[in-house]
Amino acid sequence: MPGKLQKKAADPVIAEDLADFKVGVDNVIFSVDTEQNRLLVLLVMRPESPFIGAWSLPGTLVRCGESLEDAAYRVLSEKIRVNNLYLEQLYTFGDPHRDPREAASAFGVRYLSVSYFALVRFADAELIADGVSGIAWYPLSRVPKLAFDHNQILTYGCQRLRNKLEYSPVAFDVLPEQFTLGDLYQLYMTVLGEDFSDYSNFRTRLLKLGFLQDTGHKTSRGAGRPASLYRFDPEAFEALKDKPMVFI
Repeated sequence: MPGKLQKKAADPVIAEDLADFKVGVDNVIFSVDTEQNRLLVLLVMRPESPFIGAWSLPGTLVRCGESLEDAAYRVLSEKIRVNNLYLEQLYTFGDPHRDPREAASAFGVRYLSVSYFALVRFADAELIADGVSGIAWYPLSRVPKLAFDHNQILTYGCQRLRNKLEYSPVAFDVLPEQFTLGDLYQLYMTVLGEDFSDYSNFRTRLLKLGFLQDTGHKTSRGAGRPASLYRFDPEAFEALKDKPMVFI
């Protein structure tokens, strides 16, 4: 019929065109050095090709019969010892040629990376150097060129961390059980930048939300007057968990 769009038949799927995938996990493990006010990411030096000797995110290929989450936790357990750990899936990276092993494969193997995002308490974290040439916390401002597309994965992880501060209590995973409002404010400035909010506005809005419990104790630091110590109240936060944090 004239003028009517003709639906184009889909090209048939040819077996030779289907990619054979290997799946890996790469972990973006963050921590905050609250004493020096630095946002840190854990990097390891690759002991083998490709990118031998280059810094990368901790990662591994998924084993037969192993879930993605189990692989992510396996990598964590091989690189770091920590009591409290926040972990969630971040994103899947699968651009062609993201891994040079694809070009060397005679069978068209593709390499996917399912990335995970973790946040650990700096004071409690013990690094494990087994099986790697080097392992270190890097300040975000000093991260070098990483292997594969790990700089891109890290950038995505940083954005996720900043977004989570707006609607979740993830900040309290890296603070001690009792903290001052100044400690909390400094953590937010370290992650979000110094211009996100002034302290007075931050303090006023935060206390109105009602999920911080005054312990009745104070701490003295330097010549200033003692500061009140607070703790996070997860039950009080329940009513706010689906709302943006208005003090950001």
